[in-house]
Amino acid sequence: MSSLQIRVITICIIRKGDSILVFEGYDRVKDQIFYRPLGGGVEYGEHSSEAILREFREELGAELINLRYMNTFENTFTFEGNSGHEIVIIYKGDFADESFYSKDIIIGKEDNGNDFKAMWKSILDFRNEQLPLYPDRLLELL
Repeated sequence: MSSLQIRVITICIIRKGDSILVFEGYDRVKDQIFYRPLGGGVEYGEHSSEAILREFREELGAELINLRYMNTFENTFTFEGNSGHEIVIIYKGDFADESFYSKDIIIGKEDNGNDFKAMWKSILDFRNEQLPLYPDRLLELL
């Protein structure tokens, strides 16, 4: 990602009790595991609500229902030693297929074909254990 571009992304908060669905990422430079709700980039001409539905279809083969806008954050960050700048449009929603709620781990596919691991993590884990949840300020919203 070029540090000279602002990327528009959308993420979706899916809850199961006191837990949310997040993917687990790793920053090799910081030697840090972190978590973020699933989502991805908004394409030119695409509404952010369409983008989040598309991302879940592409990455998990899942349909979302009850999609509701929550908030928009501006997020500046460093990942793998490179600076980034995003506008993050946040939705909340539910899986249409309730079987996703019974899975502890959900394997998805990124755009580049790599697998990623999504899991349910308790919001209290982020508060009490201070696990990194991105984007910054998301925990305040939850």
